[in-house]
Amino acid sequence: MMSLVRLLGFKNLSCGCVTGHYRELGTNREITYVEEKGTACDHQEHRRNHTLATARFRMPAVTAKAS
Repeated sequence: MMSLVRLLGFKNLSCGCVTGHYRELGTNREITYVEEKGTACDHQEHRRNHTLATARFRMPAVTAKAS
């Protein structure tokens, strides 16, 4: 089952990965996806098109806002 999401912004991680931060419109829940994995990234949990656990990953400031 798919749900509609709204893009809140992107962030470049120090490992080279790029994440997208989204809000699910139906549940108002915030989700962080790995959009692109960095070429030198050693984190096994950083898999392209997969979510990151919010308890271990904090996104204090959105670096690029979507309009």
